[in-house]
Amino acid sequence: MNNDVLIPQIGIVTDIRTDTPDVKTFRVNAPKGGKCFEHMPGQCAMLSMPGVGEAMFSITSSPTNREFMEFSIKRCGGFTEWLHQIEVGQAVTIRGPYGHAFPVDTALKGRDLLFIAGGIGLAPLRSVIDYCLARRSDYGKIDIVYGSRSADDLVDIDEIRNVWMNAENVDVHLTIDRPQEGWEGHVGFVPAYVKELNFDTDKTALLCGPPIMIKFTLASLQEMGYDKTQVYTTMELRMKCGVGKCGRCNIGSKYVCKDGPVFRCDQLDELPNEY
Repeated sequence: MNNDVLIPQIGIVTDIRTDTPDVKTFRVNAPKGGKCFEHMPGQCAMLSMPGVGEAMFSITSSPTNREFMEFSIKRCGGFTEWLHQIEVGQAVTIRGPYGHAFPVDTALKGRDLLFIAGGIGLAPLRSVIDYCLARRSDYGKIDIVYGSRSADDLVDIDEIRNVWMNAENVDVHLTIDRPQEGWEGHVGFVPAYVKELNFDTDKTALLCGPPIMIKFTLASLQEMGYDKTQVYTTMELRMKCGVGKCGRCNIGSKYVCKDGPVFRCDQLDELPNEY
């Protein structure tokens, strides 16, 4: 394996799964099989194609998966549009991993965990959830709150229903924004649903989604009695080069790509209000 994160490697797309109308999950292998490099939950990788473009994405598969890496990617621009048009067998370049991971082997170990995700925000948390399930005895009770605009926009719904909902000591709480024919689950926005569920405050929360969802969900958690030191989030959407050179992810004294993308929420109080 190449340990230089600046040098792209060749990756082969070996599977493409359509999750929602605008999200696909791409499985990437090294040309001779296996993973291109190792990572930890919350880290990112740069996918690119010369002449087309490049972008930073969360690695959505768990590092405990020894066979391949996966990326759940929302169609939202030129490069992602190209990705959504490719077929299995396409070669891409990949480099990484970038950024600091969630503290799965330190601060989270032994704790009851609360995962809160909105829309494509499930992508970086999926890696953490699957890591915790693979090492189930290292963690306590796990609650997962996940919401999207509609039932059709729930990412990884098959894994949620077939794996997470059947896992030991795991409760999954799904919600959609508005009523929909055929949907018998909860209806409502994630921040309000979190307050409605009224979790005990002895949990450590991991939060990811659109910035407005993060803002109001963090407020809900604080109203319930959570301290910001109990809540982690990720800001990988601000990352561009991954190595602190382009300045796009700079916020105050921090570079998201080098100091994050995972932050404990009290650390964000030290930064200008830009996110």
